Amino acid sequence: MTKISLAAHPFLLGFDQLERLAERAAKGAEGYPPYNIEHQGPDGFRITLAVAGFSEDDLSITLEDRQLVIRGRQAGPEDDRVFLHRGIAARAFQRSFVLADGVEVIAARLENGLLDIDLRRSVPDSIVQTIPISRK
Repeated sequence: MTKISLAAHPFLLGFDQLERLAERAAKGAEGYPPYNIEHQGPDGFRITLAVAGFSEDDLSITLEDRQLVIRGRQAGPEDDRVFLHRGIAARAFQRSFVLADGVEVIAARLENGLLDIDLRRSVPDSIVQTIPISRK
């Protein structure tokens, strides 16, 4: 069976990367760490990740080709600790979010085990653009 791509439609010029972006966003859809996405104001967003037990030094936030990547890795285990029950996850993680064009990261802060990342979508001043026609 042949796979028909939405981006192959003749009226959707330049959308060939849309399918790849959707596949990239679906990768790594594991449930750890849990997160929220909030809409703030007309052009703002906040991603909040629950990262209990992680310090600022254990976390990294990068923007790689329109993909926001949050990684966490705690320092090695302490040998002198003996757990009777260990219910707080301390495993390494990587969580990714694909950002649309014009969305930029404004700030990130860690407080009370929650990592907040603020984003803003920049809206162009003019959406209508006139294209001049030249003569040969």
